[in-house]
Formats: sequence, structure tokens, C-alpha cells
Amino acid sequence: MTRIAMREIRRRLHAHPEPGFLEFHTVGVITEQLDLLGVEYHTGTAAMDPTAIMDGPSPAEREEWGRRALERGIEPRRVETLTQEGTAIVAIIRGRRPGPVWGLRCDIDALPIAESREPDHLPWRQGFASRTPYMHACGHDGHTSIGLGVLSRLQDEDFAGELRIFFQPAEEGTRGAAPMLAAGVADDVERMLAFHLRADVPLGTVIGGVENYKATTKWRAIFTGAPAHASGAPEKGRNALLAAAHATLGIHGMPRFATTDTRVNVGTFHAAGAANIIPAEATITYEVRAEDNDAVNDMSQRADAAVEGAARMHDVQVETTLSGQAPTTTPDEEMLSLIETASAAVPAITAFSRRARLTCGSDDAHLFIRAVQRNGGIGTYLGIGAQNTEAPHHSAHFDFDEAALDVTADLLAATVREAVGPRG
Repeated sequence: MTRIAMREIRRRLHAHPEPGFLEFHTVGVITEQLDLLGVEYHTGTAAMDPTAIMDGPSPAEREEWGRRALERGIEPRRVETLTQEGTAIVAIIRGRRPGPVWGLRCDIDALPIAESREPDHLPWRQGFASRTPYMHACGHDGHTSIGLGVLSRLQDEDFAGELRIFFQPAEEGTRGAAPMLAAGVADDVERMLAFHLRADVPLGTVIGGVENYKATTKWRAIFTGAPAHASGAPEKGRNALLAAAHATLGIHGMPRFATTDTRVNVGTFHAAGAANIIPAEATITYEVRAEDNDAVNDMSQRADAAVEGAARMHDVQVETTLSGQAPTTTPDEEMLSLIETASAAVPAITAFSRRARLTCGSDDAHLFIRAVQRNGGIGTYLGIGAQNTEAPHHSAHFDFDEAALDVTADLLAATVREAVGPRG
């Protein structure tokens, strides 16, 4: 039985992080390991519907990151396929006895952060810090390695049912789950798991269901006006920058909800031109979040009204595009009981909480969970302690305790292996 060296794989991935839908080197490493394990897997349109991708990369970006993957030793044939067909993978392992179909989501992309080169930052000190303009500042390199580790632990097929591991691109920006679901990868999944390594939770602690991940929608608005001389003929211009500015203030000025925790943010603002030109183009990206799906839908409509109103005020055109989305879900009690039982079989787990509310953003793994729950299945999103006091998630100094890799893989394998039903 092949045993995956999760720490070594994690560090290899950490050194070469990639943005969403451009994880060519990452997928090359994953498929290389799947081939070593002899695990069945699907890529291309069997794993992701490219027509359902929101805010996908440009041809130039695909070319650049494809070149980087080639330079790192990924086979040219594989890189060519990935650039054409996408970076999602569905790995499948089947047990020797009948049982339910499990799904496990492992995200694989990185963030546009320049990693710290301070001497006290362990990845830099030990030589596996990022060599690209991106960084695994949220632990997805660990999640990917854990997915492979779970497969290696279940190679003996001594479990009931089937496990599918969804190696998902583009979690950052909540864009990767939807095109995988559109390909039908989870249509018959009955038990759905997602997890996240938590640097703010002590090593050895497991939370069966993190309850307060936020629903979100993310948008891009492009304003188009008309240029004119800012002094000689300002009345003939149509100021896209001012429209975008009023939209920004309108979004941030929206009323909040008394019944749920909410967030709004305009994250980028770009306009072209010069000081003496009425700006004819401007673009903003923005998001809304809430711990309630209905509240997010309401806030999205209000944000759209603010954008449209600002465009009318300045007599410019505006085009809004949904670039990402995720719901929030509630963990199922039956699944929490299964995980609690499995946790008792893992000696390294020293504390278990069925439910907890943590500092949380959003994650489109909840699209997988919600889809399974709507089909009558059960699911949850776990929090796994990976204590590191150096820095928080999404920081240039982020890191996690690599001992959490074995803890998590052991727990997930035990959940599938031990908690399905009696042995035949």
C-alpha cells in the first residue's frame, strides 16, 4: 500500500502556488500522486462544466501559468489538456461493501499575496516559501495534501460505499464549486464533507460543524461614459469615475440587518485617463455577505440598485457581472454524530466540539453541501485545529502546524471507514 508523504507534497505545493482556474502545476502534482496510488480519477468536462465558470482567466493568463507549469516539470501534454479543459479533478475510491456515496471537497488554489521573507517565517527559513506572485495563505496546500492522504489510507478498500474527492479550483472568490456541480459530480452523493485547517484553533481540536460561514455574492461593475476635456468641455463628458464613486458609497451605505451578521465591501476601484480628461471608464468589484441566505439575496438587490442608480445619476452605462457566490448551510446532526464517533478512534484528537461559531468568511464548499442536503443527503463543514500563532489566515506570514495533516487525514478516513455501517 502506497503511503502519501503529505508534508513533502504540501511543501512542494506551497512553493508553487497558483490562482483560481490556473492551478496547472498543482493539478500536475495531484494527478502524479493519483497515478502512483492507482486511484481512478476524472478531469476535463467530466469534472467541471467550463460554460458555468464565472470570471474565468484570460487566454494570456492561461498561457503564462501554463508556461510556469512547464518550467516546473509538468508534462507538456498534461499542461495542454489542463489549459483547454480546466483544473478540476474528481478522484474515486470504492470500498468492498455496499454503502453510501461520500463526497469530500479539497480546495487547491492560492491568494494574490507576496509571502513573507522574514527570517522567523518557517516556509522562508526552510526553503519552501512561494516562488510565484501568489501564496498559500489559507492552507489549501494542506487541504490538497490531506485529500491525497485520505485516499492512501483507504487503499485497502476496507470500507462500505464510495468516496469521491473533489479537488476544487478557484475557491478564493467562491467560483470553483458551481462549474463542478454543473458537471453533475455530486448528483448522487449522499454524505458530503468539507473542512478547513484553522490556525486559530489548537492542534488536536476538531469542530464537527462550523455554523457561521457566511453566504456571499461577488460582483464586477463596469461603467462606460464619454471622455471630454475636463476644462474646455466638461459638460460634454459622462464621468464614469464619479458614477463608480457614488456606487461605492451607496454600497457601503446600505442598511444592515438586525437579525443577522452582515458585511459589504468594495474591494477594487480602477479608472483610466488623466487629470485633464473626464474619465470614460471605471470598474469596481464588490461583495455582500451574511449568515442568512435570504439576507444576502436582499443585500445583492440593494447593491444592484445602488450601482444602477449611480449610473443613471451620471448618465453612463453600467454592466454588472456575478463573479462568485456561496450559500451558508446548517450541519446535520447525524453527520456530527458520525464524526464524533470517528474522532474517538483517532488518538491525536484531544478535544471535540459538535458545533462552534468561529471567525469566518465564506466558502463555496457550501454549494456542495446544500446540493446534497436538497437531494436528501447529509453534510457538514469541519474545523480542524492547526494552531500557529505567527499570523492569521490571508496574511503574508501565515503558516500552520503540519502535524494537523495526519490528524485530519486519519479523522476523515476513519469517518468513512468506521461510521458507515456493520462489516459484511
